[in-house]
Amino acid sequence: MKRTLTTLALSFVAASAMAQMTPEGTWNSIDDGTGKPKAEIKISSASGTLSGVVERSLSAEPNPEPNCVKCTDDRKDKPKIGMEIIRGGKKADGKDVWEGGKILDPENGKEYSLRMTPIDGGKKLEVRGFIGTPMLGRTQTWIRVQ
Repeated sequence: MKRTLTTLALSFVAASAMAQMTPEGTWNSIDDGTGKPKAEIKISSASGTLSGVVERSLSAEPNPEPNCVKCTDDRKDKPKIGMEIIRGGKKADGKDVWEGGKILDPENGKEYSLRMTPIDGGKKLEVRGFIGTPMLGRTQTWIRVQ
C-alpha cells in the first residue's frame, strides 16, 4: 500500500513538472524599461492552438492610453485589458517550442511573428517577437504566476 502511494505521488509530481513545460498558464510580462512586472497574461490552448489575453495591468501608474489606439486590425480602439495579444502558435515537433503564431505589442500596435520557449523548468517563458527571420526581433522573459 505504501509503495502504491509513493508511486502515485511520484507520478503526480512528474506529471506536474511536465505540465509546466508549456506556455499555458498565467504569466507576468516584464517592462523592458524598468525590468518590473507590467501585465498579467493568461495563455490557453484550444485544439492545440494558443491564445494569450491581457488579464490585468501590474503597473502602479494609470495607463494614459487604456485602449489600443495604434492597433490596425479588429483590436483598434479596444481596451488593452482583456485584449487577445497572442494568436496562434503550435508546439514544434519534438521540441518544447511553440511557434507559428503572432504577438501584438499594444503599446505600438504592431504585430510580430512569435516563438515561445519555456525555460527554468517552466517557471519562465522566453517570448520572442520578430519580423521575417527570428534573427530580427527581441526576446522578453516572462515569469509564471504561481
